[in-house]
Amino acid sequence: MPTKRSQQNPGASRTSVSPTNRTGTLYIVAVPIGHPDDMTVRAVQVLRTVALIASENPKMTQHLLAHHHIQGTVTSYGPRNLKEKVAVLLQRLQQGAEIALVSDCGSPLVVDPGHLLVAAAHAHGIPVIPIPGPSAVIAALTAAGMPCDSFYFLGYLPSRPPLLTRRLLDAVKRDVPTVVFCTMDSLTHAVQTLATIAPRRVVVLACDLTRPSECIIWGTSRHISRSLPDMQGKDITMVLAGKNRSGRHKNTRSV
Repeated sequence: MPTKRSQQNPGASRTSVSPTNRTGTLYIVAVPIGHPDDMTVRAVQVLRTVALIASENPKMTQHLLAHHHIQGTVTSYGPRNLKEKVAVLLQRLQQGAEIALVSDCGSPLVVDPGHLLVAAAHAHGIPVIPIPGPSAVIAALTAAGMPCDSFYFLGYLPSRPPLLTRRLLDAVKRDVPTVVFCTMDSLTHAVQTLATIAPRRVVVLACDLTRPSECIIWGTSRHISRSLPDMQGKDITMVLAGKNRSGRHKNTRSV
């Protein structure tokens, strides 16, 4: 009588070194930007099976793992001592460990230092596999109602007003939407500046995307500057329309 094969638990196969002499694999895993259930099935599977999870924010990652009942080993990959951390992780990969790189939210390498580890892995012939998922940039663009087959991403707006103004002066000249991350301080300066240099240009503010406190604000820069709510502590993605018909409020001629 044939016996039943035991079904292996993917989480139970976690090992620090692969059974052969081959190198490990570095997985670049996107995580939710707010709602924990936006995690992809593939991302959950990878995080359950890797030997180590390198995280920009270990505390946030531990909360996410707990939500999905994942038991994983998390190590810090933050802004300090990056060269030393890259060297340690690279050694583990060369020994055969499977490692996942995650950000505090969204996709790694977007406004975070993950590129140092990825570049080192490529330089040493270690496979790099992206596990795509949520993105605040794409989510904000899709909610903005603008043509977005092409767009310009600026990362975080600078906090210094002169540099911020120069960035916005460049952005309003572009024919495609510009996407930026903002703090409340930089947003206040940005909206006031845009109300002066491009008062009728459409601006969309996507705040706390996918969270219960999520809100989308649409209007001209002049209108928004007059009624900007307090968004202190919120994650803000701003989309500035390009210099075309879709980027201006209807029946207007100026930028």
